[in-house]
Amino acid sequence: MEGTPHMAATTSHARGAGAVPDALQRRTLITVAAAQVLGGAGLAAGVTVGALLAQEMLETSSLAGLPAALFTLGSAGAAFLVGRISHRRGRRTGLVAGYAAGAAGGAGVVAAAALDSIGLFFAALLVYGAGTATNLQARYAAADLAEPRRRGRAISTVLVATTLGAVAGPNLTEATQPLGRVVGAPALAGPFVLAAAAYGLAALVLWVFLRPDPLLHARNVALTPAAAGVPAGEEASGTPAPARGRFNPGIALGGAAMVLTQIVMLAIMTMTPIHMQAHGHGLGATGLVIAVHIAFMYLPSPLTGVLVDRIGRKPVLVASGATLLAAGLVAATAPVESVAVLATALALLGLGWNFGLLAGTAMVTDAAALATRARTQGGVDVGVALAGAGGGMLSGVVVAAAGFPALAVGGGVLALAIVPFAARPARRPAG
Repeated sequence: MEGTPHMAATTSHARGAGAVPDALQRRTLITVAAAQVLGGAGLAAGVTVGALLAQEMLETSSLAGLPAALFTLGSAGAAFLVGRISHRRGRRTGLVAGYAAGAAGGAGVVAAAALDSIGLFFAALLVYGAGTATNLQARYAAADLAEPRRRGRAISTVLVATTLGAVAGPNLTEATQPLGRVVGAPALAGPFVLAAAAYGLAALVLWVFLRPDPLLHARNVALTPAAAGVPAGEEASGTPAPARGRFNPGIALGGAAMVLTQIVMLAIMTMTPIHMQAHGHGLGATGLVIAVHIAFMYLPSPLTGVLVDRIGRKPVLVASGATLLAAGLVAATAPVESVAVLATALALLGLGWNFGLLAGTAMVTDAAALATRARTQGGVDVGVALAGAGGGMLSGVVVAAAGFPALAVGGGVLALAIVPFAARPARRPAG
Protein backbone atom coordinates (compact mmCIF):
# COMPACT_ATOMS: atom_id res chain seq x y z
CA MET A 1 0.00 0.00 0.00
CA GLU A 2 1.28 3.42 -0.91
CA GLY A 3 2.01 5.75 1.93
CA THR A 4 1.12 3.31 4.75
CA PRO A 5 1.63 4.45 8.37
CA HIS A 6 4.39 1.88 8.76
CA MET A 7 6.27 3.27 5.76
CA ALA A 8 5.86 6.85 6.90
CA ALA A 9 7.09 6.00 10.38
CA THR A 10 10.26 4.27 9.22
CA THR A 11 12.60 7.25 9.11
CA SER A 12 16.29 7.87 9.53
CA HIS A 13 17.33 9.92 12.55
CA ALA A 14 20.27 11.30 10.62
CA ARG A 15 17.98 12.79 8.01
CA GLY A 16 15.41 14.19 10.36
CA ALA A 17 11.76 13.56 11.04
CA GLY A 18 9.65 13.00 7.97
CA ALA A 19 12.56 11.80 5.81
CA VAL A 20 12.08 8.92 3.39
CA PRO A 21 13.59 5.53 4.34
CA ASP A 22 16.84 4.77 2.55
CA ALA A 23 15.61 1.24 1.72
CA LEU A 24 12.56 2.63 -0.06
CA GLN A 25 14.65 5.03 -2.14
CA ARG A 26 17.08 2.23 -3.03
CA ARG A 27 14.23 -0.05 -4.12
CA THR A 28 12.73 2.75 -6.22
CA LEU A 29 16.08 3.43 -7.92
CA ILE A 30 16.65 -0.26 -8.66
CA THR A 31 13.19 -0.67 -10.21
CA VAL A 32 13.37 2.47 -12.33
CA ALA A 33 16.95 1.64 -13.36
CA ALA A 34 15.91 -1.84 -14.52
CA ALA A 35 13.15 -0.34 -16.65
CA GLN A 36 15.61 2.19 -18.06
CA VAL A 37 17.94 -0.54 -19.31
CA LEU A 38 15.06 -1.81 -21.44
CA GLY A 39 13.89 1.68 -22.35
CA GLY A 40 17.37 2.61 -23.50
CA ALA A 41 17.39 -0.30 -25.95
CA GLY A 42 14.01 0.78 -27.30
CA LEU A 43 15.19 4.35 -27.81
CA ALA A 44 18.56 3.57 -29.38
CA ALA A 45 17.33 1.00 -31.88
CA GLY A 46 14.99 3.48 -33.51
CA VAL A 47 17.43 6.38 -33.39
CA THR A 48 20.07 4.42 -35.26
CA VAL A 49 17.99 3.41 -38.30
CA GLY A 50 15.05 5.84 -38.28
CA ALA A 51 16.64 8.28 -40.72
CA LEU A 52 17.89 5.45 -42.95
CA LEU A 53 14.48 3.76 -43.06
CA ALA A 54 12.86 7.09 -43.95
CA GLN A 55 15.40 7.66 -46.71
CA GLU A 56 14.65 4.21 -48.11
CA MET A 57 10.85 4.61 -47.96
CA LEU A 58 10.74 8.25 -49.13
CA GLU A 59 13.56 7.84 -51.68
CA THR A 60 15.18 11.15 -50.70
CA SER A 61 17.74 12.25 -48.12
CA SER A 62 16.38 15.79 -47.72
CA LEU A 63 13.59 14.44 -45.48
CA ALA A 64 15.81 12.04 -43.55
CA GLY A 65 15.50 14.22 -40.46
CA LEU A 66 11.72 13.76 -40.48
CA PRO A 67 11.60 10.59 -38.30
CA ALA A 68 13.55 12.29 -35.50
CA ALA A 69 11.27 15.31 -35.81
CA LEU A 70 8.12 13.17 -35.74
CA PHE A 71 8.99 10.94 -32.81
CA THR A 72 10.32 13.97 -30.95
CA LEU A 73 7.07 15.81 -31.70
CA GLY A 74 5.19 12.75 -30.50
CA SER A 75 7.29 12.78 -27.36
CA ALA A 76 6.09 16.34 -26.68
CA GLY A 77 2.47 15.21 -26.57
CA ALA A 78 3.46 12.19 -24.52
CA ALA A 79 5.44 14.32 -22.07
CA PHE A 80 2.34 16.41 -21.45
CA LEU A 81 0.12 13.35 -20.98
CA VAL A 82 2.62 11.40 -18.87
CA GLY A 83 3.12 14.47 -16.69
CA ARG A 84 -0.63 14.92 -16.23
CA ILE A 85 -1.26 11.24 -15.54
CA SER A 86 1.63 11.19 -13.07
CA HIS A 87 0.26 14.32 -11.36
CA ARG A 88 -3.13 12.69 -10.87
CA ARG A 89 -2.34 8.97 -10.57
CA GLY A 90 1.35 8.77 -9.67
CA ARG A 91 4.60 8.02 -11.48
CA ARG A 92 3.88 4.31 -11.87
CA THR A 93 0.70 4.77 -13.90
CA GLY A 94 2.15 7.61 -15.97
CA LEU A 95 5.39 5.82 -16.88
CA VAL A 96 3.65 2.53 -17.67
CA ALA A 97 1.21 4.31 -20.01
CA GLY A 98 4.11 6.05 -21.77
CA TYR A 99 6.14 2.89 -22.32
CA ALA A 100 3.09 0.96 -23.53
CA ALA A 101 2.43 3.68 -26.12
CA GLY A 102 6.09 3.54 -27.21
CA ALA A 103 5.80 -0.22 -27.72
CA ALA A 104 2.66 0.26 -29.84
CA GLY A 105 4.45 2.89 -31.92
CA GLY A 106 7.42 0.61 -32.57
CA ALA A 107 5.08 -2.14 -33.75
CA GLY A 108 3.30 0.41 -35.94
CA VAL A 109 6.56 1.40 -37.65
CA VAL A 110 7.23 -2.25 -38.50
CA ALA A 111 3.71 -2.64 -39.90
CA ALA A 112 4.08 0.56 -41.95
CA ALA A 113 7.37 -0.63 -43.43
CA ALA A 114 5.84 -4.01 -44.30
CA LEU A 115 2.85 -2.34 -45.98
CA ASP A 116 4.99 0.44 -47.51
CA SER A 117 2.51 2.92 -46.04
CA ILE A 118 4.00 6.39 -45.60
CA GLY A 119 0.92 7.67 -43.74
CA LEU A 120 1.03 4.84 -41.20
CA PHE A 121 4.81 5.28 -40.91
CA PHE A 122 4.43 8.94 -39.93
CA ALA A 123 1.60 8.22 -37.49
CA ALA A 124 3.50 5.35 -35.87
CA LEU A 125 6.60 7.50 -35.41
CA LEU A 126 4.52 10.03 -33.47
CA VAL A 127 3.31 7.29 -31.12
CA TYR A 128 6.78 5.75 -30.90
CA GLY A 129 7.94 9.09 -29.48
CA ALA A 130 6.08 8.28 -26.27
CA GLY A 131 8.94 5.95 -25.38
CA THR A 132 11.46 8.78 -25.69
CA ALA A 133 9.38 11.02 -23.43
CA THR A 134 8.96 8.25 -20.86
CA ASN A 135 12.68 7.49 -20.83
CA LEU A 136 13.30 11.11 -19.89
CA GLN A 137 10.44 11.41 -17.40
CA ALA A 138 11.68 8.37 -15.50
CA ARG A 139 14.54 10.52 -14.18
CA TYR A 140 12.03 12.52 -12.18
CA ALA A 141 10.89 9.37 -10.38
CA ALA A 142 14.44 8.99 -9.08
CA ALA A 143 14.32 12.48 -7.58
CA ASP A 144 10.90 12.25 -5.90
CA LEU A 145 12.18 10.60 -2.74
CA ALA A 146 15.74 11.95 -2.79
CA GLU A 147 17.12 14.48 -0.34
CA PRO A 148 17.63 17.83 -2.09
CA ARG A 149 21.40 17.60 -1.56
CA ARG A 150 21.50 14.20 -3.29
CA ARG A 151 19.13 14.83 -6.19
CA GLY A 152 21.87 15.02 -8.80
CA ARG A 153 23.23 11.63 -7.78
CA ALA A 154 19.76 10.06 -7.64
CA ILE A 155 18.94 11.26 -11.16
CA SER A 156 22.33 10.06 -12.37
CA THR A 157 21.67 6.52 -11.12
CA VAL A 158 18.68 6.19 -13.42
CA LEU A 159 20.37 7.87 -16.38
CA VAL A 160 23.44 5.64 -16.22
CA ALA A 161 21.20 2.56 -16.20
CA THR A 162 19.96 3.63 -19.63
CA THR A 163 23.50 3.17 -20.94
CA LEU A 164 23.34 -0.61 -21.01
CA GLY A 165 20.35 -0.79 -23.32
CA ALA A 166 21.20 2.38 -25.22
CA VAL A 167 24.68 1.13 -26.16
CA ALA A 168 23.46 -2.37 -26.97
CA GLY A 169 20.66 -1.07 -29.23
CA PRO A 170 22.78 0.44 -32.04
CA ASN A 171 25.17 -2.52 -31.97
CA LEU A 172 22.22 -4.86 -32.51
CA THR A 173 21.24 -3.02 -35.69
CA GLU A 174 22.66 -5.61 -38.06
CA ALA A 175 21.74 -8.56 -35.83
CA THR A 176 18.07 -7.52 -35.67
CA GLN A 177 17.62 -6.89 -39.38
CA PRO A 178 16.42 -10.50 -39.97
CA LEU A 179 13.52 -9.73 -37.60
CA GLY A 180 12.24 -7.25 -40.17
CA ARG A 181 12.30 -9.86 -42.91
CA VAL A 182 10.56 -12.40 -40.67
CA VAL A 183 7.49 -10.15 -40.44
CA GLY A 184 7.61 -9.26 -44.13
CA ALA A 185 9.13 -5.80 -43.67
CA PRO A 186 12.40 -4.28 -44.96
CA ALA A 187 15.51 -5.26 -43.05
CA LEU A 188 15.83 -1.76 -41.55
CA ALA A 189 12.52 -2.30 -39.72
CA GLY A 190 14.11 -5.07 -37.63
CA PRO A 191 15.45 -2.76 -34.90
CA PHE A 192 11.93 -1.41 -34.38
CA VAL A 193 10.82 -4.96 -33.51
CA LEU A 194 13.43 -4.85 -30.74
CA ALA A 195 12.21 -1.38 -29.71
CA ALA A 196 8.60 -2.54 -29.36
CA ALA A 197 9.59 -5.52 -27.23
CA ALA A 198 11.96 -3.49 -25.04
CA TYR A 199 9.41 -0.75 -24.32
CA GLY A 200 6.75 -3.37 -23.54
CA LEU A 201 9.01 -5.11 -21.02
CA ALA A 202 9.91 -1.78 -19.40
CA ALA A 203 6.19 -1.09 -18.85
CA LEU A 204 5.78 -4.53 -17.27
CA VAL A 205 8.70 -4.05 -14.86
CA LEU A 206 7.34 -0.73 -13.60
CA TRP A 207 3.78 -1.99 -13.28
CA VAL A 208 4.83 -4.95 -11.17
CA PHE A 209 7.64 -3.52 -9.04
CA LEU A 210 7.27 0.27 -8.67
CA ARG A 211 5.39 0.08 -5.37
CA PRO A 212 4.83 2.26 -3.42
CA ASP A 213 4.59 4.99 -6.00
CA PRO A 214 7.48 7.43 -5.32
CA LEU A 215 5.58 10.65 -6.09
CA LEU A 216 2.47 9.70 -4.12
CA HIS A 217 4.61 8.50 -1.23
CA ALA A 218 6.63 11.72 -1.23
CA ARG A 219 3.39 13.67 -0.97
CA ASN A 220 2.20 11.51 1.89
CA VAL A 221 5.45 11.89 3.79
CA ALA A 222 5.45 15.61 2.92
CA LEU A 223 9.22 15.71 2.47
CA THR A 224 10.51 19.29 2.77
CA PRO A 225 13.98 20.86 2.67
CA ALA A 226 13.82 21.29 6.46
CA ALA A 227 13.10 17.59 6.91
CA ALA A 228 16.14 16.71 4.83
CA GLY A 229 18.44 18.98 6.79
CA VAL A 230 18.52 21.92 4.37
CA PRO A 231 18.28 25.36 6.00
CA ALA A 232 15.07 27.24 5.32
CA GLY A 233 15.30 29.56 2.32
CA GLU A 234 18.19 27.67 0.70
CA GLU A 235 18.26 25.25 -2.23
CA ALA A 236 20.37 22.11 -2.23
CA SER A 237 22.93 23.86 -4.36
CA GLY A 238 23.33 26.68 -1.85
CA THR A 239 21.48 29.30 -3.90
CA PRO A 240 18.46 31.23 -2.69
CA ALA A 241 15.13 29.43 -2.76
CA PRO A 242 13.19 30.05 -5.97
CA ALA A 243 10.80 32.94 -6.10
CA ARG A 244 7.16 32.15 -5.50
CA GLY A 245 5.46 33.92 -8.36
CA ARG A 246 4.31 33.43 -11.88
CA PHE A 247 7.90 33.60 -13.11
CA ASN A 248 10.17 31.05 -11.49
CA PRO A 249 13.84 31.65 -12.40
CA GLY A 250 14.92 28.14 -11.43
CA ILE A 251 12.36 26.50 -13.68
CA ALA A 252 13.04 29.00 -16.47
CA LEU A 253 16.82 28.53 -16.47
CA GLY A 254 16.75 24.76 -15.98
CA GLY A 255 14.11 24.35 -18.68
CA ALA A 256 15.92 26.64 -21.14
CA ALA A 257 19.15 24.72 -20.67
CA MET A 258 17.44 21.41 -21.43
CA VAL A 259 15.73 22.92 -24.49
CA LEU A 260 19.02 24.16 -25.98
CA THR A 261 20.93 20.96 -25.33
CA GLN A 262 18.12 18.91 -26.89
CA ILE A 263 18.05 21.04 -30.06
CA VAL A 264 21.80 20.82 -30.58
CA MET A 265 22.11 17.16 -29.70
CA LEU A 266 19.23 15.96 -31.87
CA ALA A 267 20.14 18.07 -34.89
CA ILE A 268 23.73 16.82 -35.08
CA MET A 269 22.99 13.24 -34.03
CA THR A 270 20.15 12.84 -36.53
CA MET A 271 22.24 13.76 -39.54
CA THR A 272 25.43 11.91 -38.56
CA PRO A 273 24.25 8.53 -40.02
CA ILE A 274 23.29 10.28 -43.29
CA HIS A 275 26.65 12.10 -43.39
CA MET A 276 28.51 8.84 -42.79
CA GLN A 277 26.53 6.87 -45.35
CA ALA A 278 27.12 9.56 -47.96
CA HIS A 279 30.87 9.07 -47.48
CA GLY A 280 30.84 5.28 -47.81
CA HIS A 281 30.53 4.12 -44.20
CA GLY A 282 28.39 1.04 -43.54
CA LEU A 283 25.81 0.32 -40.86
CA GLY A 284 28.44 -1.27 -38.61
CA ALA A 285 30.51 1.93 -38.45
CA THR A 286 27.40 4.08 -38.09
CA GLY A 287 26.10 1.92 -35.26
CA LEU A 288 29.46 2.18 -33.48
CA VAL A 289 29.50 5.98 -33.65
CA ILE A 290 25.91 6.25 -32.40
CA ALA A 291 26.66 3.73 -29.64
CA VAL A 292 29.60 5.86 -28.48
CA HIS A 293 27.38 8.95 -28.58
CA ILE A 294 24.61 7.35 -26.52
CA ALA A 295 27.15 5.92 -24.06
CA PHE A 296 28.43 9.43 -23.39
CA MET A 297 24.86 10.69 -23.05
CA TYR A 298 24.36 8.45 -20.03
CA LEU A 299 27.58 6.79 -18.81
CA PRO A 300 29.13 9.93 -17.25
CA SER A 301 25.99 10.47 -15.15
CA PRO A 302 27.46 9.38 -11.76
CA LEU A 303 30.29 11.92 -12.09
CA THR A 304 27.91 14.57 -13.40
CA GLY A 305 25.56 13.93 -10.50
CA VAL A 306 28.35 14.49 -7.99
CA LEU A 307 29.37 17.70 -9.75
CA VAL A 308 25.78 18.97 -9.80
CA ASP A 309 25.42 18.33 -6.07
CA ARG A 310 28.84 19.59 -4.98
CA ILE A 311 29.76 22.52 -7.20
CA GLY A 312 26.22 23.51 -8.10
CA ARG A 313 23.79 23.43 -10.99
CA LYS A 314 24.94 26.58 -12.82
CA PRO A 315 28.64 25.72 -13.25
CA VAL A 316 27.63 22.42 -14.84
CA LEU A 317 25.33 24.29 -17.24
CA VAL A 318 28.28 26.46 -18.32
CA ALA A 319 30.31 23.30 -18.90
CA SER A 320 27.46 21.95 -21.03
CA GLY A 321 27.57 24.91 -23.41
CA ALA A 322 31.36 24.74 -23.77
CA THR A 323 31.33 20.98 -24.39
CA LEU A 324 28.61 21.20 -27.06
CA LEU A 325 30.60 23.91 -28.85
CA ALA A 326 33.64 21.63 -28.85
CA ALA A 327 31.49 18.80 -30.22
CA GLY A 328 30.28 20.96 -33.10
CA LEU A 329 33.77 22.11 -34.02
CA VAL A 330 35.22 18.57 -33.97
CA ALA A 331 32.30 17.20 -36.03
CA ALA A 332 32.64 19.99 -38.59
CA THR A 333 36.38 19.46 -39.08
CA ALA A 334 36.45 15.65 -38.85
CA PRO A 335 38.03 13.93 -41.89
CA VAL A 336 35.18 12.16 -43.68
CA GLU A 337 37.07 8.87 -43.69
CA SER A 338 37.78 8.91 -39.94
CA VAL A 339 35.26 7.01 -37.83
CA ALA A 340 37.39 7.68 -34.73
CA VAL A 341 37.17 11.48 -35.02
CA LEU A 342 33.45 11.37 -35.73
CA ALA A 343 33.01 9.12 -32.69
CA THR A 344 34.97 11.66 -30.61
CA ALA A 345 32.68 14.48 -31.80
CA LEU A 346 29.58 12.47 -30.97
CA ALA A 347 31.04 11.54 -27.57
CA LEU A 348 31.45 15.24 -26.76
CA LEU A 349 27.92 15.85 -28.03
CA GLY A 350 26.56 13.22 -25.65
CA LEU A 351 28.61 14.54 -22.72
CA GLY A 352 27.42 18.13 -23.24
CA TRP A 353 23.82 16.90 -23.37
CA ASN A 354 24.37 14.92 -20.18
CA PHE A 355 25.67 18.00 -18.34
CA GLY A 356 22.70 20.10 -19.48
CA LEU A 357 20.05 17.48 -18.76
CA LEU A 358 21.25 16.59 -15.27
CA ALA A 359 21.85 20.14 -14.08
CA GLY A 360 18.62 21.38 -15.68
CA THR A 361 16.58 18.54 -14.18
CA ALA A 362 17.96 19.23 -10.72
CA MET A 363 17.19 22.95 -11.06
CA VAL A 364 13.60 22.33 -12.14
CA THR A 365 13.04 19.78 -9.36
CA ASP A 366 14.51 22.16 -6.77
CA ALA A 367 12.21 24.96 -7.90
CA ALA A 368 8.94 23.05 -8.43
CA ALA A 369 6.48 22.73 -5.54
CA LEU A 370 5.88 19.09 -4.56
CA ALA A 371 2.10 19.42 -4.99
CA THR A 372 2.47 20.42 -8.65
CA ARG A 373 5.90 18.94 -9.41
CA ALA A 374 4.86 16.27 -11.94
CA ARG A 375 2.70 18.71 -13.89
CA THR A 376 5.51 21.30 -13.97
CA GLN A 377 8.10 18.72 -15.02
CA GLY A 378 5.79 17.43 -17.76
CA GLY A 379 5.33 20.96 -19.05
CA VAL A 380 9.09 21.54 -19.16
CA ASP A 381 9.59 18.27 -21.05
CA VAL A 382 6.95 19.32 -23.58
CA GLY A 383 9.10 22.34 -24.39
CA VAL A 384 12.20 20.17 -24.56
CA ALA A 385 10.51 17.74 -26.94
CA LEU A 386 9.09 20.46 -29.20
CA ALA A 387 12.49 22.10 -29.42
CA GLY A 388 14.06 18.76 -30.28
CA ALA A 389 11.43 18.19 -32.96
CA GLY A 390 12.33 21.52 -34.52
CA GLY A 391 16.01 20.66 -34.42
CA GLY A 392 15.42 17.27 -36.03
CA MET A 393 13.17 18.73 -38.71
CA LEU A 394 15.53 21.53 -39.67
CA SER A 395 18.67 19.40 -39.58
CA GLY A 396 17.97 17.75 -42.91
CA VAL A 397 17.14 21.07 -44.54
CA VAL A 398 20.34 22.70 -43.22
CA VAL A 399 22.52 19.82 -44.37
CA ALA A 400 20.89 19.78 -47.81
CA ALA A 401 21.41 23.53 -48.18
CA ALA A 402 24.76 24.15 -46.46
CA GLY A 403 26.29 20.80 -45.55
CA PHE A 404 26.93 18.84 -42.36
CA PRO A 405 29.85 21.05 -41.14
CA ALA A 406 27.60 24.13 -41.17
CA LEU A 407 25.00 22.28 -39.09
CA ALA A 408 27.64 21.14 -36.58
CA VAL A 409 29.22 24.57 -36.11
CA GLY A 410 25.84 26.32 -35.94
CA GLY A 411 24.65 23.91 -33.28
CA GLY A 412 27.77 24.41 -31.19
CA VAL A 413 27.45 28.19 -31.29
CA LEU A 414 23.75 27.98 -30.37
CA ALA A 415 24.64 25.96 -27.27
CA LEU A 416 26.57 28.92 -25.88
CA ALA A 417 23.35 30.96 -25.53
CA ILE A 418 22.73 29.56 -22.05
CA VAL A 419 26.17 30.48 -20.69
CA PRO A 420 25.54 34.21 -19.89
CA PHE A 421 22.44 33.31 -17.87
CA ALA A 422 24.03 30.36 -16.07
CA ALA A 423 27.15 32.38 -15.26
CA ARG A 424 25.13 35.22 -13.71
CA PRO A 425 25.35 35.08 -9.90
CA ALA A 426 22.12 34.47 -8.02
CA ARG A 427 20.52 37.48 -6.38
CA ARG A 428 19.61 37.04 -2.78
CA PRO A 429 16.38 38.60 -1.65
CA ALA A 430 16.71 41.89 0.25
CA GLY A 431 16.37 41.76 4.01
